[in-house]
Amino acid sequence: MNATLDHEYYEKARKRTKQKKRLYFHFVLFLVGSVFFIVLNKVIKFHPELDWYVWAIFAWLVLLILHTINVFVMSRFFGKEWERVETEKIIAKHNKKVEKLEQKLQKSGALEELKDNS
Repeated sequence: MNATLDHEYYEKARKRTKQKKRLYFHFVLFLVGSVFFIVLNKVIKFHPELDWYVWAIFAWLVLLILHTINVFVMSRFFGKEWERVETEKIIAKHNKKVEKLEQKLQKSGALEELKDNS
């Protein structure tokens, strides 16, 4: 049991490390890409009449912010523990509906009829 928990903790830590690594790579790529957009627009003069690089960098920045929120905020609130709790809630709700349905069937006598016919 202890080895299983250790392995589970290791896998969770490894997954978290991969998430952070991808985020840091995205950040570095954002910096390099931003410089590339500026050079492309201002130095190479690709559509120099527009400052399109500002909009491209801004759009990419929004994506980077969303990625950061996903890694540092959402994964904490919507991780495995949250999934487990939500699944248990749904199962409990389903079981409650089944109980109510069985009670209605018993009151109407339909449940006994089914048992008698079997």
